Amino acid sequence: MQQVTEPGLTSAQVAERVAAGQVNDVRRRSSRTVAAIVRANVLTLFNGVIAVLWVLIMIFGEWQDGLFGLVIVANAAIGIVQELRAKRTLDRLAIVNESPVRVRRDGTDTEVAPRQVVLGDLVLLASGDQLLVDGEVLDADGLEIDESLLTGEADPVHKVPGDEVLSGSFVVAGRGGYVATRVGGDAYAAKLAEEASAFGLAHSELREGVTRFIKYVTWLVVPIGALLTWSQVSRETEIGEAVTGTVAGIVTMIPEGLVLMTSIAFAVGVIRLGRRRCLVQELPAIEILARVDVLCLDKTGTLTSGGMELGEVRPLGGGLPVDEALGALANLDPDPNPTARAVQVRYPDSPGWTATAKVAFSSARKWSGAEFDGHGGWVLGAPDVLLPPGTPAYTEAGALAATGLRVLVLGRVASLRDPDDLGDIEAAAIVVLKQRLRPEAADTLAYFAGQHVAVKVISGDNPESVSAIATTLGIPGGDRAVDARTLPEDDPEKLAEIMDANTVFGRVSPHQKRLFVGALQSRGHTVAMTGDGVNDVLALKDADLGVAMGSGSGATRAVAQIVLMDDSFAGLPSVVGEGRRVLANIERVAGLFLTKTFYAIVLSLLTGVIGLAFPFAPRHSTLINALTIGIPAFFLALAPSNERARGGFVPRVLRLAVPSGVVCAAAVYLSYWIAQSGGLSLAESRTSAVITLFVAAWSVLALVARPYVWWRVALVASMAGLFALALAVPFAREFFALTVADPAAGLTAAGIGAAAGAVLTGVFAVVRARGGRPSAG
Repeated sequence: MQQVTEPGLTSAQVAERVAAGQVNDVRRRSSRTVAAIVRANVLTLFNGVIAVLWVLIMIFGEWQDGLFGLVIVANAAIGIVQELRAKRTLDRLAIVNESPVRVRRDGTDTEVAPRQVVLGDLVLLASGDQLLVDGEVLDADGLEIDESLLTGEADPVHKVPGDEVLSGSFVVAGRGGYVATRVGGDAYAAKLAEEASAFGLAHSELREGVTRFIKYVTWLVVPIGALLTWSQVSRETEIGEAVTGTVAGIVTMIPEGLVLMTSIAFAVGVIRLGRRRCLVQELPAIEILARVDVLCLDKTGTLTSGGMELGEVRPLGGGLPVDEALGALANLDPDPNPTARAVQVRYPDSPGWTATAKVAFSSARKWSGAEFDGHGGWVLGAPDVLLPPGTPAYTEAGALAATGLRVLVLGRVASLRDPDDLGDIEAAAIVVLKQRLRPEAADTLAYFAGQHVAVKVISGDNPESVSAIATTLGIPGGDRAVDARTLPEDDPEKLAEIMDANTVFGRVSPHQKRLFVGALQSRGHTVAMTGDGVNDVLALKDADLGVAMGSGSGATRAVAQIVLMDDSFAGLPSVVGEGRRVLANIERVAGLFLTKTFYAIVLSLLTGVIGLAFPFAPRHSTLINALTIGIPAFFLALAPSNERARGGFVPRVLRLAVPSGVVCAAAVYLSYWIAQSGGLSLAESRTSAVITLFVAAWSVLALVARPYVWWRVALVASMAGLFALALAVPFAREFFALTVADPAAGLTAAGIGAAAGAVLTGVFAVVRARGGRPSAG
């Protein structure tokens, strides 16, 4: 048995390495830099296009028509402020979430922050620790390292002095120490961590959908803008009027606020969750949990509190030294696991036995043990793993486990030389541990049941014990526990069928947890996995969403997308609520923005083909866009919502936006054509078109804002009131170039807009009947 005896670096050596820059200083993965945030919000394609168009208006048109240029300032300023707020929240939580690293310096063990580890440090390891720097093993005591996050191989690797260990792996059993040979950017996992930025929005259907919209619009803007430009310039008109007409069409085609609203919704979600002590390590996590329909829970640490207490010890006869053996095993490791700590409370002192061999606990073995000089070998672990079925001790242990207690057996063996073959085990005592249910577990599980999210309890404990806990918490199907050792691992389809049909699974190995996640995903489920121990890491990594407890092992927190810093299972509904709010509301505002894009495209095509003047000036578009999209979208994007997200974001929004855009454009051109045919001036004709478009676009807003609550009614009504003021107040009429010389023309325009609104109501009904979501609660 090895023990770490080296004194480690001296304080002077540490200072030298810090001065030389040989420290583990890597960028925290929680957020982008300030410079990156500014660049991302200022240097965008749309900002560039709008800036060019604004310059053209300033040269050829009137300054009032350049109001749309303020969109650049608003987009950049609001986006930067919100992301900086989110960054501060994330960075504060990330510091709390950083697991301290135990190092030995000047012969004394101490804890330092990960970024304070220096080259040559002696890093001490215990079960559950994640390796943050590369190194060479100096001492090992049953040390087993899981390198699956690096190699994909699930089997732990036994390490002995001289072996290399890499950052990104974690300890599953034993203890030891290693000398840091590569730190900071030189470490193996540094590049992986660098790429794991919280604002790296890969694998987000929402953001990818918005990006697709932008790409489609870009393809359309170029040819349609060219056609519109040619048609306006070729008309016998002033160059200034031609330029303003062209700019009005192109600006209206650009959904400039959609990206901004998406960024704000995500950033506000991060801030809100941060206030609830939920660290969102990757922004898509907010979206993914909104789509989750299966939640896999590890019992220990999630449904039950991490700590345990020793209930009773039942000797099984034979005159074996039960108390001495338990005291020796519990006090063997200076950094005991929760089970050993619970036994230590009853047996705080070691009997003085000298250990000659030791096997550390691992989730795969489900037992630990030691061989003591003159006292033989002793093991403590799961009864159904160590004892043969049908024996009195096996039966008694099973009956106790069925009541929800955690039951272990203490046994004596001849030798521990071959951990895979212990030979005959003499049962010495049954050890009963009491587990404490988390007080918030029942209410949280009831929430998920009400949201139609299936819960799967996956545990390494005895199936009967897990079933008893699940039944106590009222989990549907909790009374039927499946022993994972009987499952067909080589038949994925059969395994997926069993996973779908059952709720509680006991004696699950870490490897099986990973298989379970894959089996559920193969059935089309979006799977979230919670956990706090190293046995959960593989499943957390493979799940669509990994959720770790703040007090869990460093390895679980490192691979999880969300960390519940207060260890409260009750925090999950908040995360679900934020995800559903973001997705449902962005889908709402996407419908508004893209309806505008499509009616602008259709109007530009009609204008280009027919050769009329464009029916709006840029200031008209600014007024309508602000009242029917910009201002309402800001409030709608941040409103509460509780609808589970669904796939198909892009086609569902297009099914609404395309016909709505066509209807609005047709109504506008009809109104414009009637006004022109009636001999009205260009200013009066454009005012008719503005009135028609506002009424039609306002109808889209009224439909998207459903179902109504008081503030939504007030929002929709206030937008209509503001437009009425723009028509009624002389200064506003002059500023926005609105001319209502003929009241009959105005009423005709409003009537055409109202008719378009009626058609749009039918469009929404059809979309909803075909599975779309024009409005959501």
